[in-house]
Amino acid sequence: MKHLKIGFILFLLLSTLFGCHKETSSSSKELIIYSPHPLEFIDMIVSEFEKDYKIKVSVVFAGTEELLSMIANPLSQTQADVLWGGALSTLLANQPLFESYVSKNEVYFLDEYKNIEGKFTRFSSVPSVIMVNRNLVNIASVTGYQDLLKEEFFGRIAYANPSVSSSSYEHLINQLYAMGNGNPIAGWPYMKQFVKQLNGQLLPGSIDVYRGVAEGKYAIGLTFEEAAARYVNEGAPIEIVYPVEGTIVKADGVGIVKGAHNIENAKLFIDFVTSFEIQRFISLQLNRRSIRSDVPVSNQLKSLEEIYQIYDDSNWSSSFKYEILEQFEILFEGN
Repeated sequence: MKHLKIGFILFLLLSTLFGCHKETSSSSKELIIYSPHPLEFIDMIVSEFEKDYKIKVSVVFAGTEELLSMIANPLSQTQADVLWGGALSTLLANQPLFESYVSKNEVYFLDEYKNIEGKFTRFSSVPSVIMVNRNLVNIASVTGYQDLLKEEFFGRIAYANPSVSSSSYEHLINQLYAMGNGNPIAGWPYMKQFVKQLNGQLLPGSIDVYRGVAEGKYAIGLTFEEAAARYVNEGAPIEIVYPVEGTIVKADGVGIVKGAHNIENAKLFIDFVTSFEIQRFISLQLNRRSIRSDVPVSNQLKSLEEIYQIYDDSNWSSSFKYEILEQFEILFEGN
């Protein structure tokens, strides 16, 4: 397995073929996947897909928005077949870039994770969480978003640019709804105070958030559950906090890029990552919450019943995404 870095993009050339358990009727034996998922996460699942289907996979790793920009650019050096990852709000705002496809596994999905628009198969259920380094913070002092405004956390919060990171955008939406008591417009005064706490610093991607907190560069980070849970399982001094003001749990997705050259292999991949075996693996081994009704939740994670959940208007979050990002930019640049 080879990792090549070009600009901010890492190309993972997964070219070694192992055994074959299944054959594909497609004459193509290649697949190009764009993904913002953590590299370790990608490697384990893609290698299994290669082994099962005897298909050579190339993976381009970057932030969700960067990948979407590449997909939208007809002059892009690589032409993706699949975008695997990215919060649903971000994906729904870019539907024209994708083909219609509904997985054969939809019958096993929980109702709230059905592919109702026909473009994006839900992959996992992702709560937005606050990641805390216990070596740097008294964990009792952080229970939610309001605590992040404390003077002691000035300049010590890791937060990715929401115009680049879909997980950071999901936190922005979560903050607006939670601190606006269900009215996102009423949450902007809180965000004005919050951006001051960042001390002029936005990180370039979600990976910089969870790594930064785990390595002690930051005391607190706003990230997604699986990223924080991975460090907890490895014994790092990390605590996962679900905001007391409310946590939005939103699916991420996988979709076939418009005009994909290897469309049949793309369909195989989507069915593969939503199969019982892979969904069970991501739940029990990788601390991702499955979208399937027949897959158990890892006992390493809180049950959803233990988390105070709130809900956004997904149509508003996706339809007005760029207006929301513009407002955030105005607040950030004004501090």
